[in-house]
Amino acid sequence: MAAPGEEEDVMARYRSPLVSRYASAEMAYNFSERKKFGTWRRLWLYLAQAEKSLGLPITDEQIQEMEANLDNIDFKMAAEEEKKLRHDVMAHVHTFAHCCPKAAAIIHLGATSCYVGDNTDLIVLRDGFNLLLPKLARVISRLANFAEKYADMPALGFTHYQPAQLTTVGKRCCLWIQDLCMDLQNLERARDDLRFRGVKGTTGTQASFLQLFEGDHSKVEELDRLVTAKAGFKRAYMVTGQTYSRKVDIGVLAVLASLGASIHKICTDIRLLANLKEIEEPFEKDQIGSSAMPYKRNPMRSERCCSLARHLMTLVMDPLQTAAVQWFERTLDDSANRRVCLAEAFLTADIILSTLQNVSEGLVVYPKVIERRIQQELPFMATENIIMAMVKAGGNRQDCHEKIRVLSQQAAAVVKQEGGDNDFIARVRADPYFSPIHKQLESLLDPSSFTGRAPQQVAKFLKEEVRPALIPYQSKMGGKIELAL
Repeated sequence: MAAPGEEEDVMARYRSPLVSRYASAEMAYNFSERKKFGTWRRLWLYLAQAEKSLGLPITDEQIQEMEANLDNIDFKMAAEEEKKLRHDVMAHVHTFAHCCPKAAAIIHLGATSCYVGDNTDLIVLRDGFNLLLPKLARVISRLANFAEKYADMPALGFTHYQPAQLTTVGKRCCLWIQDLCMDLQNLERARDDLRFRGVKGTTGTQASFLQLFEGDHSKVEELDRLVTAKAGFKRAYMVTGQTYSRKVDIGVLAVLASLGASIHKICTDIRLLANLKEIEEPFEKDQIGSSAMPYKRNPMRSERCCSLARHLMTLVMDPLQTAAVQWFERTLDDSANRRVCLAEAFLTADIILSTLQNVSEGLVVYPKVIERRIQQELPFMATENIIMAMVKAGGNRQDCHEKIRVLSQQAAAVVKQEGGDNDFIARVRADPYFSPIHKQLESLLDPSSFTGRAPQQVAKFLKEEVRPALIPYQSKMGGKIELAL
């Protein structure tokens, strides 16, 4: 391992592909060391400013010195200090104090490590949600445009992945959108439910701050309120141990896991539709589908989403187990785990949303293939319509049912045993028994008559539920996304 500051060959060390290959620069920065330690310094500044305003002997000069050095971080020195002290927070207290000698005595005054650690985590989680939400809204917007465009196009529906009644291409897309709208609400709620840890001391009792303010409870409460507001939060948790409750992390990762499940489902549908040759994700001019099979157009973007979504769905198990084993006011076995699972959850969600946006902006529909598949299955689905028409023409329902049963089984044998096309309608046309409705067969087989209220459902859903949910994100809806890899 190279010494601090020594040049390293980055290709000789493992780098998480979540950052090196996939994630956006914004989300990678949100979980970066620079964001983390820069936030620590800001939290120390907020604490000093609030303590000064409440009467502690802190000077303007000390505050100004801290303000001037918020981003002047000597990472080499911090690494050396941590190696010596085996304590990351104290290493950065010393590093900050080194460039703020006048303020050195009041940096971290009355605080415990979790003052900067936990509060920074909460800021990063909040900011992570603020990065994800516009991306999710953009995906919903792109899919809404797609659903609107294909609201009326009949398509074969599937239950159990077996042919079922017709739907429309747009209505099926609305099933995807509805799940994502639930995720949008869940992410908004999870973000808005986040509170600040605030200034609570080593075991959450605020004893050190009560001592600083000589037993004045009102000043300790005001200190908590002031620092919470400076960090951009409306509320702080009223009670904590040394840390904020690790159940908070469960709520955060649970909504991201749920988002992962939605995207896995959507992209699995797209992969199945690609196999049916009905809909494909975008495929670039020079893209190679297979090193051995030049003709292939693999749905690699959707496959990537499914692959990473599986990882995202499993990450919620980490905070579940961590929260369960936090003894009394806290144990440190949460720390290393949280360094991994919190960052990876947001980075993974960021990646799959960007990828799905790219997919949703370039979905390719093949109407002729969709129409042909309908024609292969529609004759059987039309049997009930044919029976009703025959009854209206004076026929007997039971007799008609038996006639259709025999003809449909003959047609099915042609399809399954001979590999031929479904000739059920040709058999009906050739049977004199059905002559009273021969002229009606074309209208009885119009695919649009089998889609029910699907087009109307699409229009109403988009107008009343989807578009209003996107209003807060309108200013961030522009621009297509190109994937780096």
